[in-house]
Amino acid sequence: MFRRKPIELITEETSGLQRSLGLWQLTAIGVGGIIGAGIFSLAGTVANEKAGPAVLLSFLIAGIASAAAAFSYAEFAGMIPKAGSAYTYGYAVLGEVVGWLIGWDLLLEYTAIAAVVAISISGYFNELLGFLGLDLPLWMMGAPGTENGAAPEGSYQINLFAALLCLFMAFVLNQGMKNAARFETMLVYLKVGVVLLIIVVGAFHINTGNWDPFLPYGVGGAFTGAATVFFAVFGYDAMSTAAEESKDAQKHMPKAIIYSLVIAMVLYVLACLVLTGMIPYQEISSESAFATAFTDVGLPALGAVIAVGAILGILTVMFTFMLGVTRVGYAMSRDGLLPRWFAKTHPVRKVPSRVTWVIGAASAVMAGLLPIGEAAELTNIGILLAFVVVCVAVIVLRYRRPDLPRGFKCPGMPVVPIIGIVFSLWLVTFLNPQTWLRFGLWFLIGLAIYALYGYRKSALNRPGDQG
Repeated sequence: MFRRKPIELITEETSGLQRSLGLWQLTAIGVGGIIGAGIFSLAGTVANEKAGPAVLLSFLIAGIASAAAAFSYAEFAGMIPKAGSAYTYGYAVLGEVVGWLIGWDLLLEYTAIAAVVAISISGYFNELLGFLGLDLPLWMMGAPGTENGAAPEGSYQINLFAALLCLFMAFVLNQGMKNAARFETMLVYLKVGVVLLIIVVGAFHINTGNWDPFLPYGVGGAFTGAATVFFAVFGYDAMSTAAEESKDAQKHMPKAIIYSLVIAMVLYVLACLVLTGMIPYQEISSESAFATAFTDVGLPALGAVIAVGAILGILTVMFTFMLGVTRVGYAMSRDGLLPRWFAKTHPVRKVPSRVTWVIGAASAVMAGLLPIGEAAELTNIGILLAFVVVCVAVIVLRYRRPDLPRGFKCPGMPVVPIIGIVFSLWLVTFLNPQTWLRFGLWFLIGLAIYALYGYRKSALNRPGDQG
């Protein structure tokens, strides 16, 4: 079970994917995955309830911790430029069963993230319809048991828009990576433009008195806020799954990981300064922080523009994570741990179309039938455990195979990866028991599938080839 896939074998594998992504397209995918609900929703929630103006410290603390893992991802991305990200890295360094469990875990986490984002966008869509005076049947407005899904008793209920959005994103990804990346890049430029508009216009309405007191909840509040916003400072991990579709992955992928995190952190910090400077932290809306802030200072029209930007921003997150989960599934299928049928690529577009449609359908079911709270609970634990595995693996491989050529080296070895490990494990303690129970059930299902199928069908399950 702990046989390792040789790195030399991984790098020499032929690929059915097309290398079409340049440095800035990769960076845009990373920025698209990082900047989303964090800046348009979490910033206001944390400022109002946990940290006050020190919300910018919360983002900085979370960013530093995330950077520790990002450096580890960057070293692997420059050394093993293949699809699969944490799954592939864990397989190569810590063994097949570890790689399988991380890959199996990411299949659930990334799919759930895509569903959560679709549900979130559906909420904005429902509000927009109400603003336009349009009424749709209640059975298609929300998942069973939710307020919007309060259809007459005995009738079907589904969040139809969220489900269709998942299928639409699968359609976009199936148009070929070059076309899909253009779609994502365009949305990212629009989103960054909206954030810059917030920063520039908001800077003229800052009252520095709103920053006093800076730490109303103490230093502990800033750290508690960091645990919340940490989930807004990753996304590069999903982007790294596209390494096999990069024109020069060994050179570009490490840069794209670092660039995307730096760009996102600069925008996060500046936006937090503007938000907490415009209005007192006690008055910041937890749901629509920036739109409400600009309305309060007499700019309601700009608030509407920001609402549209929020929708675009959240949509790019959905693209990045659905891209990530399809590439993890493709890599696992190519290795024989899942049926090889999923690893077949489209003969013209060179994308894993089969697994993409399967993931699109799975996320559509989750988005259509689960309330956002239940879907969101599935998104946290796997990402943190993937961070732990990658940080451990980069330390192990640095000492086991110091001779391997590395396009990028994680600085401060082994201190920086250890920071990533400790911070990720600390954040795991904030997860509720129900999340652990669901994860444990998914974990056991994964072990059963590996024992009954993956172990026997693995491409490494040949005499004399034990990794």
